[in-house]
Amino acid sequence: MSFFYELLLSLHNIWRWVVLVLAIVAAATALIGWFGKRQWGERDRKIGLFTAMSIDIQLLLGALLYIFSEYGIKGLSKGMEFVSANRDYRFFGLEHLVYMVVVVVLAHLGSILPRRAQESTKKFMRAAIPFTLMLLLIIIGIPWWRPLLRVFGLTLP
Repeated sequence: MSFFYELLLSLHNIWRWVVLVLAIVAAATALIGWFGKRQWGERDRKIGLFTAMSIDIQLLLGALLYIFSEYGIKGLSKGMEFVSANRDYRFFGLEHLVYMVVVVVLAHLGSILPRRAQESTKKFMRAAIPFTLMLLLIIIGIPWWRPLLRVFGLTLP
């Protein structure tokens, strides 16, 4: 594998943990604010913004991997029968892609929708629903059977 591909894969792998932590924080903050009747503040807005930004970075890294990886466009060029019969090709070529595109949409909805509400409870509700769905899809969409951390071919279980 090329250095560029290994770099992309390593960055995408490391950055997923940043995304996951921010997604947990965003969903938890929004849910606690909604059910705890907290006042919406600048901190809450920034959590949503940083979560969406981190997911955008992950999308960019993932899109580049999709172009250069054997599981992305190259895998799909082998035909749907081949992709459907192989777990890794099916997951990375189709399932992971769909999950994560929906995650990007939900992240931006969770960041944008609170702006349109006046009351804090409604702001938190409008953030909590998309951020919670986003977190669930991230958890479903992570390939947990792969190494938890992979940096330039070195892996941790």
